Amino acid sequence: MHAYPTNVTFHDLIRKNKRQSVLLIIGMLLLGAALGSALGALAAAYGGGGGDLNVLLPSLVLGAVVALVVGVGATLWSWFSGSSAILRMMGAIEMNRDADPELFNVVDEMRIAAGLPMPKVYLINDSALNAFATGRDPEHGVVAVTRGLRAKLNRDQLQAVIAHEMAHIRHYDIRFAMLMATMVGLIVFACDAAFRMAFYSRMGGRRSSRSSDGGGGAAVIVVIVIAILLAIIAPVLARFIQMAYSREREYLADAGAVELTRNPEALASALATIAGDEEPLVEVANRGTAHMFISNPLKKARAAHQNMNSMFASHPPMDKRIARILALAR
Repeated sequence: MHAYPTNVTFHDLIRKNKRQSVLLIIGMLLLGAALGSALGALAAAYGGGGGDLNVLLPSLVLGAVVALVVGVGATLWSWFSGSSAILRMMGAIEMNRDADPELFNVVDEMRIAAGLPMPKVYLINDSALNAFATGRDPEHGVVAVTRGLRAKLNRDQLQAVIAHEMAHIRHYDIRFAMLMATMVGLIVFACDAAFRMAFYSRMGGRRSSRSSDGGGGAAVIVVIVIAILLAIIAPVLARFIQMAYSREREYLADAGAVELTRNPEALASALATIAGDEEPLVEVANRGTAHMFISNPLKKARAAHQNMNSMFASHPPMDKRIARILALAR
């Protein structure tokens, strides 16, 4: 088994992630525009325009434009402010070298091995064993570890975990993951709004009498059907793509850690220790940030996916990760 696909270099992975980032943004913005159009048409249909196509068509365009503006704004926010917002949400505290020289030495060793600038180091005051990285590029990289992980792992295990996070930074995984989470969140919000508008407006009986004249009624029905279908399918598809990507990048980051440390047993041991943690729940984590951690910090998710590879799991099963890592030692 190879750490990475044959004939694929780190630069290839970085270029691939950059291309995927661009395609993701374009695809998600287009989907958001479609949802915005549906919302605009629904608002027109139930806000006095009824089924008049002269009202519906401008609303389609307006909804798409508004959705694109919101999507671009959210993408820019994620790009420049996402990392700091996540760190604040986690209650992470920036550390200096004097506070933990050994941890900084380990981070320094792994960033040199990876050819990266020195990232900032943060501590999360939680007894669970976990870690994550963030930052839109290596120049803005951040590595965060929990108090529990720092206390319970030995130096080799800690080095392996830090190497895993360095691999994420090196591959530009963090930027892609932040953009993905932002866009998926917007899509889920828009779909929920479309579904509620279609359902409650119809229940409220606010349709105009014009909706039954000519072809207007048919136009309204088509808009409602499309909006409901988008509300059902879009968030499921977006979440599926997000989680599939997350699982793939975890495998690659594990392999990257082995490339940096040349010690697969240490990473396998670290993951086994993390998997056996009696307190897997990181109190400050949530569903939106769970994919960032080296191991899913949510207790229910761990229990559900420990022995199965769910299509919607943010991480591969730990036993499969460990088996792949140990295969690299042979």
